[in-house]
Amino acid sequence: MARYRGSVCRLCRREGIKLYLKGSRCETAKCAIEKRAYPPGQHGQGRTKFSEYGVQLREKQKVKRIYGVLEKPFRNYFFAADKKKGVTGENLLQNLELRFDNVIYRMGLAPSRNAARQLVRHKHFTVNGKKMDVPSYILKQGDIITPNPNKSKKKPVNEAIVNIKEKTLPEWLSFDADSKQGIVQGMPTRDDVKLPIEEQLIVELYSR
Repeated sequence: MARYRGSVCRLCRREGIKLYLKGSRCETAKCAIEKRAYPPGQHGQGRTKFSEYGVQLREKQKVKRIYGVLEKPFRNYFFAADKKKGVTGENLLQNLELRFDNVIYRMGLAPSRNAARQLVRHKHFTVNGKKMDVPSYILKQGDIITPNPNKSKKKPVNEAIVNIKEKTLPEWLSFDADSKQGIVQGMPTRDDVKLPIEEQLIVELYSR
């Protein structure tokens, strides 16, 4: 399975915002954006002026990097969103939010989407009682997520469940720390995506 193996801090610097790819580290003074708030590379500190296409491309790259999706799958998400009823941009964000790894992150069961992806890969969670190790699996309303009984005592998951009561979850998700059960209560809306994203730019890019 292809995936990005470089420095994730470079991605944040390239987009000029915190993408929170390293979890709590992004909230500290060690964050690369705090130290060097300019793009990486030899010409990173030079003045950059983007064309209309460049602005659209940067927005697409930013969203891909936030959710950890490569080009071909991202394009497929867009085409699927375009076929659905409603606003294409909002449908796209909904598809990305419903990814299994993103839901694990949103529930507070992992410090970042990268960490959530690794936990899913190692079968730390089940969906409706069945083991699921596909991070890109699209969840549906009513799906029940629970830690794998064979791995529920592992440190990453156990600590997350202990601390989950301190976290505020999106309205479309819930997690009961006592029963160790999460539920997709509804479908995410645009207002639930608290990210600096201008999805219309992505729609315009793919409509060229």
